[in-house]
Amino acid sequence: MSFTQELPRSLSPSRLSDFQTCPKRYQYASIERIPQPASYATAKGRFAHFVFEQLFNLPAEERTIERARGFVPAAIEEILTEDVRVDIAMDDAMMDRLLKETEAIITTYFKMEDPTSITSEGVELRLGVTIDGAPLFGILDRLDRDADGSLTIVDYKTGGLPNRNYDTQTFANAELYAALCQVGLGEKPTKIRLMYVTKGESIERNVSDVNVRARSQSAANAWEKINRHYNDGEFPATPSVRACRFCSYKDLCRAQGVAVPV
Repeated sequence: MSFTQELPRSLSPSRLSDFQTCPKRYQYASIERIPQPASYATAKGRFAHFVFEQLFNLPAEERTIERARGFVPAAIEEILTEDVRVDIAMDDAMMDRLLKETEAIITTYFKMEDPTSITSEGVELRLGVTIDGAPLFGILDRLDRDADGSLTIVDYKTGGLPNRNYDTQTFANAELYAALCQVGLGEKPTKIRLMYVTKGESIERNVSDVNVRARSQSAANAWEKINRHYNDGEFPATPSVRACRFCSYKDLCRAQGVAVPV
């Protein structure tokens, strides 16, 4: 077959993850652009990110917990669109749960750090660069300038704490962000901080040249394969229990004869 849709102009960390998990998922999401329904977890994540983005757009001295709470009504308007409400079957009980959990996230966050003391070089910072022929694009939650002059990538997480035995996977996206900063800004961040704002814990990792290079090379290799599959007119499915469990496209794959695990 041949695709009537154009190949995306760039590759983001999330789409790279799609492709590495299953090329067919990338085809559905990025080539055919079949919408994936929202979930409560993704809605909550976007809700919290919206609040923190607005908070850090304020002058440092105005970043108080009261101001953070004041952005919740705007988050309801911006994030909880009619489509999202339908996807997650939003009702009064779910709204009450979301607001309570958001309040808990805000309270927990302010125990983790003092936002009035932070110097940010960018919030929801959009970076697009080409590395080894691959057009890469990412949006950083925050890029901080630390007291010693170095840069730290900060990423908010609203899920559970990861298994530290799998740090290579946990930090994969952020290490690709480090590569984007190195090429796009001419400066490589020295640290990555993942803030698990539902749990009140952060995990950090120093940025190494070896890991950044490996992430860049992996992305470049994936982009080459994406172009090859696109030109061939077919992205292969690589079904597995782990890959298929939460994939919203598994019924579509089954209908096309893919042996999706039960």
